[in-house]
Amino acid sequence: MENARISQWLILLVCALLLLISEASYVPITIVQNAVAKGAVCLDGSPPAYHFDRGFGSGINNWLVAFEGGGWCNNVTTCLARKTNRLGSSKQMAKLIAFSGILNNREMFNPDFYNWNRIKVRYCDGSSFTGDVEAVNPVTKLHFRGGRIFNAVMEDLLAKGMKNARNAIISGCSAGGLTSVLHCDRFRALLPRGARVKCLSDAGYFINGKDVLGEQHIEQYFSQVVATHGSARNLPQSCTSRLSPRLCFFPQYLVSRITTPIFFVNAAYDSWQIKNILAPGVADPEGHWHSCKLDINNCSPDQLDLMQGFRTEFLRAITVLGNSSSKGMFIDSCYAHCQTEMQETWLRSDSPELKKTTIAKAVADWFYERRPFHQIDCPYPCNPTCHNRVFDPQDDHPGKNVTAKGTSDASATKPNFPKLTNKAQWIELVCISRGISGLLLTLVLLVIL
Repeated sequence: MENARISQWLILLVCALLLLISEASYVPITIVQNAVAKGAVCLDGSPPAYHFDRGFGSGINNWLVAFEGGGWCNNVTTCLARKTNRLGSSKQMAKLIAFSGILNNREMFNPDFYNWNRIKVRYCDGSSFTGDVEAVNPVTKLHFRGGRIFNAVMEDLLAKGMKNARNAIISGCSAGGLTSVLHCDRFRALLPRGARVKCLSDAGYFINGKDVLGEQHIEQYFSQVVATHGSARNLPQSCTSRLSPRLCFFPQYLVSRITTPIFFVNAAYDSWQIKNILAPGVADPEGHWHSCKLDINNCSPDQLDLMQGFRTEFLRAITVLGNSSSKGMFIDSCYAHCQTEMQETWLRSDSPELKKTTIAKAVADWFYERRPFHQIDCPYPCNPTCHNRVFDPQDDHPGKNVTAKGTSDASATKPNFPKLTNKAQWIELVCISRGISGLLLTLVLLVIL
């Protein structure tokens, strides 16, 4: 008994040391219980949630609201699959999550936004917060209420002080990055007229591109998302008044009409888009692209040519932004997806750069109007600062990052350990999630880190 108690104390000590050297902080969950009465619920009917780290010092009236990503569900079957995990139920969400990158509360890792009120809104509706179907099927009991979740969370944050914001950003990664585009002007309208309010989309510029067979599979997919969730009423009217709602899920058709300043951080070879727009499984039934999609170093010359063609298509789609200083962009040539909330790509000694400028500095300079930023990288593989993703062959989730910096990264060669990208994830696994137990392994992890 005494030995067990000593062991527990030692594990706590090791976890405390890990927290001290971590590049992230941990923030508890807030469940928005009163949202249920408004019908603003997750797919399974549970209340929405967010994580809130309060601002301090000079940042007390500044607000950063980041929306979580996680793809979409396009029919009853795929939405039902989410009811039993965090993407469809707040009951399944972690009680603590790591805040890193643009959400970090340490000045050395996030010099321009570290002391802001920083919020991470959890994603549990499958529609980039656009759904609004009143009826609930008595059999599936699915709720398509993403638009109501957006409104309920905004009301909750406004009541907690956001109504007094002097500076504010709506941001997000992937499906969350699309959320910040679709709700950009709506977010601005909620805040004081004299406040500086801007939007930031990370890996959210999904293009209406053709797959390797020449089909526009992604357009059909987004059409199903819009129809399933009843999203049309919550998409920007500046787009739906001109085009079919299914097209208004693509930023290229609506960003020219967005009046609020907006910045795009995106990889020209976005790993999610390569996997799901250029070479989705339906267009590659024999799996010729499987190895290439896991690691860009495995791509054949012909595959790289098609990826270069996708980059050209992506750049053509983003030219609608024009050259206005109110619309910024950091388009690198990395094989990546989501770069603002990962410390290693947001701001670190080896972070990706364009014109010797990190993503963190580019976004901050643009937000504070110190200088505009509108940079597009040269074609792959010209940028040595890239953190190219390498995916685990067993990984079924196309957006999950398992290691950075390609196969040359040391973490890719450590045997028998989960491929986690930073200290924060090890802490979450060992100290919070309790996925690995035992003092010996904890000490081994400490040595590795």
